[in-house]
Amino acid sequence: METVHTKVGDVPAVARRLRGAVEGTAESPHPVNIRAVLVLPEKSSTPVPVLIMLGWARMPGDEPVRFPGMYEPPVPPSQEQLLAAGWGYVSLDAGSVQPDSGAGLVAGIIGATNRGARRTPEQWGALRAWAWGVSRTIDFLESLPEVDAKRIGVEGVSRYGKAALVAMAFEPRLAIALVASSGEGGTKPHRRDFGEAVENLAGSGAYHWMAGNFIKYAAEESVFGRMDADDVPMDAHHLIALCAPRPVFVSYGIPENGDALWLDQQGSYMATVAAGEVYRLLDTRDLGDERDYRSATMPPVETGLLDGALAWRQHAGGHESRSNMSHFLAWAGRQLGLDAK
Repeated sequence: METVHTKVGDVPAVARRLRGAVEGTAESPHPVNIRAVLVLPEKSSTPVPVLIMLGWARMPGDEPVRFPGMYEPPVPPSQEQLLAAGWGYVSLDAGSVQPDSGAGLVAGIIGATNRGARRTPEQWGALRAWAWGVSRTIDFLESLPEVDAKRIGVEGVSRYGKAALVAMAFEPRLAIALVASSGEGGTKPHRRDFGEAVENLAGSGAYHWMAGNFIKYAAEESVFGRMDADDVPMDAHHLIALCAPRPVFVSYGIPENGDALWLDQQGSYMATVAAGEVYRLLDTRDLGDERDYRSATMPPVETGLLDGALAWRQHAGGHESRSNMSHFLAWAGRQLGLDAK
């Protein structure tokens, strides 16, 4: 384990490069070696909350991942905001858990489980595999006295936003989630005929994210007959509701700065409203007065609904969560009782 004493923004920090070998795969053609970076404040008198950030395992000072034309928010990087607020974070290399490609299904944890053979139709896709990697990260974090194991969260953007929501739904040890710009397969309803669709997720570039059985809903004739989004038995609001009563912050940007309209911000808001029924059933505050998802209209940009365990805010940035990180941290402090510590 490589340990480096450094600074993240103005905060002294300890960064550790982590490697985790999955038992039973060392001799397989595709061994699974999970890569991650853990960064904690160097000086803290109490255990700190930690946010697991799905993406790449980057040490402080590493060149950030940038895509051509990507909007650059006028706020500090999320990692700096986290450390300044007294949090730590894990930068988890999702691709080391499961490759992000259809060809990669014979590798990663899915391939290892099948000893290099193709998966069967009911087996995991990459989203569930990445969520499994989050659970293994929590296993490690629970062993560290400097980490507040009751206050571990997960964050992801785009495909990793989908995976963050899946992780929150299936991993009860997660206390909180920031689900950003997740679109179809995340907080966007399958059954809403707008923008990104089931057919996109079932196509050649994304089918590996879902279980193989998902492909049968792609509105094509098959041995199952012709099925489409209306036949999918579970939709986005069900997935959000599986997280209840734990806090979930749904985040989007605006199309003008790169958070494409086909992600369906409006539909995602409607799904968040619909999930509120389960939060209320569990005596937990949802988005507030909004009740009927069919008539729900998004609040204006940069107007957050941040008083409940379900939270919504569309920022004026792009396809990223950094523009909402300060709002997430303030909201998370209230939800997790950090303000009272």
